[in-house]
Formats: sequence, structure tokens, C-alpha cells
Amino acid sequence: MLEEVRRTVREKALQINIDGSRHGTFAEIGGGQEVARWFFHVGGAAGTVAKTMSAYDMAVSDAIYGPCARYVSRQRLQAMLDHEWGLLLERLAGKRGDKTRFFVFADTVATRSYTRSEDGRGWLGIRFQTGPRGEPSEILVHARMWDHDNARQQEALGLLGVNLCYGACFLSHDPERLIGSLMDDLTRDRMEVDTIKFSGPAFLGVDNRLMSLQLVHQRLTNAAVFTAEGEVVEPAEVLHQRPVLIERGSFRPVTNVTLDMIDGALAEMRKEPELQDAEPVVLMEMTLRHLLATGSSIDFADYLARVDTLSALGRMVMISNYSRFHNVAMYLRRYTRNLVGMVLGVPTLEKICDEHFYNDLEGGVLEALGRLFRGRVKLYLYPWKNQETGELVTAENFRIGAGYEHLYAHLRENRFIVPIRRFKGEELSVFPGDVLERIQRGDDSWERMVPAPVVPVIKRNGLFGFGGERDRA
Repeated sequence: MLEEVRRTVREKALQINIDGSRHGTFAEIGGGQEVARWFFHVGGAAGTVAKTMSAYDMAVSDAIYGPCARYVSRQRLQAMLDHEWGLLLERLAGKRGDKTRFFVFADTVATRSYTRSEDGRGWLGIRFQTGPRGEPSEILVHARMWDHDNARQQEALGLLGVNLCYGACFLSHDPERLIGSLMDDLTRDRMEVDTIKFSGPAFLGVDNRLMSLQLVHQRLTNAAVFTAEGEVVEPAEVLHQRPVLIERGSFRPVTNVTLDMIDGALAEMRKEPELQDAEPVVLMEMTLRHLLATGSSIDFADYLARVDTLSALGRMVMISNYSRFHNVAMYLRRYTRNLVGMVLGVPTLEKICDEHFYNDLEGGVLEALGRLFRGRVKLYLYPWKNQETGELVTAENFRIGAGYEHLYAHLRENRFIVPIRRFKGEELSVFPGDVLERIQRGDDSWERMVPAPVVPVIKRNGLFGFGGERDRA
């Protein structure tokens, strides 16, 4: 059994080299040949490296791997893995396939250069066998590099690549530990891994939605995104220069109010002339603080229950470690200059405007709101019914804390805060906590409070404690 010790990248590359049973190809585009260099540098690479190559010229790259719309993309990475894997087996499987576990490592990267000043980013992947003649498995990752010079970004790329190779070779039995090891000898101020996807026989039973959660939980990134089908996506693939509407919540469970808020906000957002008929991407976001059961542990079954109900509605999910709205807005602005809409209810707006929530910010609530509305950001406010007084609180009669009345008037007049005018009045008295309680005690009235497609999912899978009260009876 592998010892529970943290190895340096140098030690990892050397261990792969001296293993003797692994042989493969390194194909690297855009960041030098920094990963292959490690295996030559530590010694003993003759038994590990079958071939290294790089195709920097786009025409040459297209001639080898086929044309591609974007060179730093999952599609290009997959083409590289497919091509090199076919060649590797064609040339070596007959000669040494009975005793060798073959692999192909590939990356396609854009680092800082004389002509490119943006942050570095790239796709890295490895296809590998866990035994001779075995069917291959794959790990794909997307990373962003924050160093301010090309040499440092290349160095970080090399470290990440060796960590990925080592993880595939020695940690495929423990994907969560593999994820944590990707940042060995690296820090978050240098590198962020925001996407990971496992596939193949080595990862049977691995749920990539849980792996996305692990990226955030282990702090390799601040947020991860996947589709309703559970497909892990690099955020730019779905958000690049698109208008975005996001609803934050625990979704335990998702209720009719949840959808009414989204529908009402979409109706208002589509009126914005700046959208020019572009349809917003809708994200349902959960933060880690919504997922913590006790202490620092996460109830993974409960997390998947929420995701399953959102998937039944065809909704894309984002997992983040952000508690504040302005941090979410800043994250989304990384990917789009288009309009970002955030739908929320009156109680949430009260929290956003509470100065006690920002004791660590020198500028307090003013600084927080300044960060939130920097760029094209709007809050779409869903009304709330005061259960004690019966008053309907809307954007128009919302009462902000003393001293901030003029600020709120400014935000309203300039449409930074937009009222949702289309809503179902009968839904205003539905609260997720009440729905959850009814599910758990076997009160069938909960079925009228959640979207119809969600009802069979909850019943079939016994989600949120459904069936527990009946079973005890």
C-alpha cells in the first residue's frame, strides 16, 4: 500500500521513472515541454518516455490533430489524446503490450508572452492503463495560471502536469486524494484547477459532480460548474461573453417559488435592451456553507439529492465557496462582460444591506455594494409577504437601514435593483423549510409546493427523508 506521505514533484517524477512498467508519450502545445522536462531532469526517463513532441505552428497542429475552432480547448486536448494513443499502441503494443501499462499525457496551453498579456490557462489530460492490455481510463483538467511572467507560468504548468501523471499512476483508486495532490508544490496564488473529469474503468462509480464539489471543498478553485446532465464544464465554455442569471440558495428542496423567482427575473431581464435578444445562461448556485452538515463535513448524499432535483428541471448547477454576493459577481465577470442578473428575495436583500455583514471590509456596506455593482450587474428583487402583518414588501416599499435611504433610491432609479413584477401571489407563503418538514413527516401536501417533475424524483429516490415517517409508523 502507498504510504501516506506527501512527495515533492521531483520525487514523483523519479518514482514514475523507476517503476519500469509504464511507458508513454508526452505531447505539449503552448507552454514549452515543461512536463516531459521533469522526467528527463530527474533521470531514468529511458524506460518511461516513448516520445515527446510539440506542434506550435497552427497549420502543423491542424495537420497532425485535425482542424479545431479553439486551440486551447477540451476538443483539441481530446484530439491530441486520441491521435497519440492510437500511434502509441500501433507502434508498441505488439512488442511490449503484455508487460507495459501505456499512457499518453497531453496539454494545450496559452501562457503569457510578448504578444499575450492575459492570465495563462490550459487543458491537461492523461489517458492510461492500470494493467497491461487493459482498457484505458482518462483524467482531464482545466487550469488557470496567475503568475505574472511566462517562465513562472511554464514552471507551474510543469508541476501540475507531473502531479497529474503521478495521480493517474498511483492514486487512481482514491480520486479525492488525487485531487488534493494536484496542488503539491503549488499554491493558489499561482494556480487554480476549476474543472476535472474522470472516465474509464479505473473510475467506475465515480460521480464527476462530487468531484466538482471536491475541487471547491479542497480549495483548488472557488467555483465549479456542471450541466443538468452532470457533465462537468469549464466555466468559460458556457459563460463566455454571455448574459447570466444566477439564483443562490440551498434548494433543500427546490420549490415552486424557486422557479417563479427565476421566471419572473427572466421576464424582466429579457426586456433589457443591452441583451439584444441574447438568451441568458441560468445558473442555480449552492455555496459550501449550504452543504456543511456538522462541523466541516459535507453530507454528500444530501448534496446529490439537491442536484438531482435541479437536474430534473434541466438546470445548470454552480458550486462555490462564496458567502457574499459581490464575490459571486466578481467571479462571473471573469468570464463575461455581458449583463449579470442576480435574483433574490427581500429577506436576502436585507442581509446584503446589513452593515454588520461586512465588519472586515474597511468601507463596510458601501465597499461591498461598490464591488457588487462594478460592471453590468443588476439585482432582480422578488417580493415577500410578511406573515405577521400581511404586508407585501416589494422593491418599491422596501425599507433600507437608516442612513442608506438615498443610496437605495440611487440604485433603484438607475435600475441596479429591478422589481420582479410577474409573480404568483399564492406562492409567497411557501418556504423550503416548511416543505422539507412536510416531506419528512409524510404530509402529502408538499407535492403541491414543488415543481411537478421533482415529485417523482424525491419519491423514487427517497430524498430529503421522504418515507421515513411512514416507515416508522
